[in-house]
Amino acid sequence: MSSTRQLTIVQLYSRDMNIYGDHGNVLVLKRRAEWHGYSVKVIEYNPGDSFPESVDIIIGGGGQDSGQDKIQADLLKIGPKLHELAEKGTPILVICGLYQLFGKYFKTQDGHIIEGINLLDIRTTAGPERLIGNIVVESDQFGEIIGYENHSGQTFLGAKVKPLGNVIRGAGNNGGDDWEGARYKNIIGSYLHGSLLPKNPHIADWLIEQAAINKFGNFEPQVIDDRFANLAREHAAKRPR
Repeated sequence: MSSTRQLTIVQLYSRDMNIYGDHGNVLVLKRRAEWHGYSVKVIEYNPGDSFPESVDIIIGGGGQDSGQDKIQADLLKIGPKLHELAEKGTPILVICGLYQLFGKYFKTQDGHIIEGINLLDIRTTAGPERLIGNIVVESDQFGEIIGYENHSGQTFLGAKVKPLGNVIRGAGNNGGDDWEGARYKNIIGSYLHGSLLPKNPHIADWLIEQAAINKFGNFEPQVIDDRFANLAREHAAKRPR
């Protein structure tokens, strides 16, 4: 692997926004990018760090309300840079808590507003109960997506985003409109933990493809043996809600 074909993955707020196995998304991206022939540099970005100059993929996970409060000021500070990267087509995957804070705001049970960076046209309000369980989503872009949701936030999409997919089994964004996640440019926001990418390697490859095309102008995928990922998908899809 040549260092001239290096991809840099930035994990946002690994200390405070990394629950329910979300760090697994970074591990999958790193390994699959290596299998596709790239060297990979992973940078963990936390409050107070200098934001990296070179960024090819951004990954963010979920966290408690307290975690969202901890990172809010820093996220708002780097918000303009994230907007700039998103508009250039940088692939971004944000899960649960950071999915919410990439939107307009998250309103907690006691009415506290945690302001987001307004990169996704979404609004989130804490609901009366947690939405928990295995979930299956059908996506026009990615086909069947399998994961696990655990959130009390109810997210509603605005006109400037489209859903990641339609809920086949589970609750999705709010348990009412049958949508899960949000898409804008090369951003994917979702409530799916588990973590998401080990059970959905086709999404990981899409993120890598977008990053490679942005940086090198092309992407030549290698054949990867996904038999174990496919078995995990089959078993997860059969598990009770």
